[in-house]
Amino acid sequence: MLPFSIELKTGLPVAEQILFAVKKAVVNGQLRPGDRFPSVRVLSQELKVNPNTAHKVVAALVAEGVLVTTPAVGSVVAERALGGRAERAELLGAELERVVVEAKKLGLTLEEVERGLATHWKKLGGK
Repeated sequence: MLPFSIELKTGLPVAEQILFAVKKAVVNGQLRPGDRFPSVRVLSQELKVNPNTAHKVVAALVAEGVLVTTPAVGSVVAERALGGRAERAELLGAELERVVVEAKKLGLTLEEVERGLATHWKKLGGK
């Protein structure tokens, strides 16, 4: 069983969905620093994705500093998995840009987007 949950959806790259789910698990405390992360094989089998996709996900998480890989131990969540406050906020840049583009395509106002953001923030236990 994976230490995070995910429901894969069509229309978005699978690797991006998995990356988001892992980062979300780190932010909300499902995955804590030092926790072991599933191997590429386990990730691939559990999510029923191509092993290359699972490898791409683990490599990206290591490159972003979310995971640390140690020989004979495997991958674990890094002590400072999402870095300092500025680094964590920077991770949102691309995601926020996508939200803004989609909102503009739908003709939403900034206020409507802010309300939607606030609703999701509260759903995840934000204040």
